[in-house]
Amino acid sequence: MSVLKKSLLFATGGCGYVGLELLWRGWSHGSMFLAGGCAFLLLGQVDRRVSRLGRKAVVGAWAITAVELMTGLLANRDHSVWDYRGQPLNFLGQICLPYSL
Repeated sequence: MSVLKKSLLFATGGCGYVGLELLWRGWSHGSMFLAGGCAFLLLGQVDRRVSRLGRKAVVGAWAITAVELMTGLLANRDHSVWDYRGQPLNFLGQICLPYSL
């Protein structure tokens, strides 16, 4: 895949992620652009490597959750960007099962 195509996919994922947050919460954070771009690139890899739709959904959800955890551990240590500590089945307040599903 060319650098241009990867860059466009990254930008699309970043804008999409920020856009979803703006619709859901009314605000976003710059780290969400990076998380969305990385998640979109990972989803492209999942699409190419996993054949069955159900498995794509499960692996894709896992990949996005992993990106959110890494982003949270790097950019959300004080829980100022998001805080899942009050949600059931959370891990360090960075990810939680209901949002992963």
